[in-house]
Amino acid sequence: MVLLLATTLVPASARADNPIVQHVYTADPAPLVHNGRVYLYTGHDEDGSTYFTMKDWRVWSSEDMVNWTDHGSPMSVSTFSWASADAWAGQAIHRNGKFYWYVPVKERATGAMAIGVAVSDSPTGPFTDAIGRPLVKNGEIDPSVFIDDDGQAYLYWGNPRLAYVRLNADMISYSGGITYVPLTPAGFGTRTGNASRPTLYEEGPWIYKRNGLYYNVFAAECCGEFIAYSTAPSVTGPWTYRGTIMPRQGGSFTNHAGVIDFKGGSYFFYHNGALPGGSGYTRSVAVEKFTYNANGTIPTINMTAAGAPQIGTLNPYVRQEAETIAWGSGIETEPAGEGGMNVGFVENGDWIKVKGVAFGGGASSYSARVASGTGGGRIELRLGGATGTLVGTCTVPGTGGWQTWTTVTCPVSGATGTHDLYLRFTGGSGYLMNLNWWQFTPAAPGGNLLTNGTLESGTAGWTAFGGTVASSGTAHGGSQSLASTGRTASWNGPSQDVTGKLTNGKSYTTGVWVRSQTGTPDVRATLAVTAGGTTSYVALTPAATANTNGWTRLTGTATVSWTGTLTGARFYVETASGTDSFLMDDVSFE
Repeated sequence: MVLLLATTLVPASARADNPIVQHVYTADPAPLVHNGRVYLYTGHDEDGSTYFTMKDWRVWSSEDMVNWTDHGSPMSVSTFSWASADAWAGQAIHRNGKFYWYVPVKERATGAMAIGVAVSDSPTGPFTDAIGRPLVKNGEIDPSVFIDDDGQAYLYWGNPRLAYVRLNADMISYSGGITYVPLTPAGFGTRTGNASRPTLYEEGPWIYKRNGLYYNVFAAECCGEFIAYSTAPSVTGPWTYRGTIMPRQGGSFTNHAGVIDFKGGSYFFYHNGALPGGSGYTRSVAVEKFTYNANGTIPTINMTAAGAPQIGTLNPYVRQEAETIAWGSGIETEPAGEGGMNVGFVENGDWIKVKGVAFGGGASSYSARVASGTGGGRIELRLGGATGTLVGTCTVPGTGGWQTWTTVTCPVSGATGTHDLYLRFTGGSGYLMNLNWWQFTPAAPGGNLLTNGTLESGTAGWTAFGGTVASSGTAHGGSQSLASTGRTASWNGPSQDVTGKLTNGKSYTTGVWVRSQTGTPDVRATLAVTAGGTTSYVALTPAATANTNGWTRLTGTATVSWTGTLTGARFYVETASGTDSFLMDDVSFE
């Protein structure tokens, strides 16, 4: 797909959070708040479109306004047997325990646009045609649905006219006729140079109520459009024009707005042409946070690349869908055989950013549900950027099919606090893997006291307690280990200072994977403790024989105590005798 390949060309400075979806073109946002999440209903511009070529609709959701979950396409033109084309701008609403989605499509029998209504038990679908025919045959577009405080529902729509009907309680029929709103300059602003359209109203009404005042936010004066609004004392008017909200910006000659309040903030959704290949026919949805003026008017809102700020943080210690993304490069999504969606068509160097991940005291491991129809690859876990600090690497094997799933787990070291998490995919040529979900496991209380215990960050944190240390590509987990060579005494080996991390009288558990490079030495982990001017040695693990043809696990629990003032504590790995070289990987001391 041209779009997906092109996203890798966006410069780092542009990698903020707008547009909120990068792997497909999206348009005509319609947000809905339900049970603590924002569900976002959008259109889908086909790649390379030179007209409004739109065959289906998409649904996304978020609880923090920056990490958006892709729920795929729960509805398309083919949902309506009487429709032939044009999955254009609509809006969904919740009532009676169901979700109703009003959309304009081209009626096959007449060739004119008509409004249909689909229904689902879930905000993410699937949706089915509620009545098997058009709800309103009007030749117009852009339905907006609103339920007033008294329970009366209204369906607005219109280009070039603005009209509404009163929906019945069943939400799939209406009473009375169509009412056409008088489009006056006082109500909708003055347009010059077009006698047939004397007001600024163009299309795309968004009707809502706030603090007793009714708002009609609409696309104004094509082309290109800006976003303006009017207010009224009732949902049916009379309307008073209030001015511009969003000026003409963004590389698309159309715009389409949706406005919500969510978790104490106000949010303005719109679309532009900001992605590579973007235009008035290949658009992308974005969002800004704003604050109403004290008198209820809406300030001028400009398009930004930064987007809305994150609400709270993301919890990595519960299952997270792979398709929950703040920004992605190169990836695509598809329906997963296990249900939901998965990230797929992943190639070497592609990545996913998940914003504001709260690791807290630290993570000990990462698990991922993966599949590969080839030889697999690796998932690098990085903080702060696609080439940021490496805290773990998971090797993904070939599973025999792109929907043949298995779970892989790898150790993690150094993931503490709150960071943007980047999942970077590496491997050979062609497609590497699919990713369905992931989850971190928190470190035990206290966590690993060692820096770079996975050794995926080279020699960072480690020094040679005699001899030399260097990275090696022969690894137990991930892609790197640490080689201890040039040893001239048995106590020579990789070492790390833990002086400020110990508690007197506390028990610590140690785990180390070792592998010999020469001979079959007995290897062990030891702690040198200096206090009151005296150095003592604590055996952290029993010695175990290391071999050249595989990895051996060293493990043990020991109590560390001292008398006087602690002035030094050094963790190191040594041999019981001899000076054979060895490898070390996935080290923990907690």
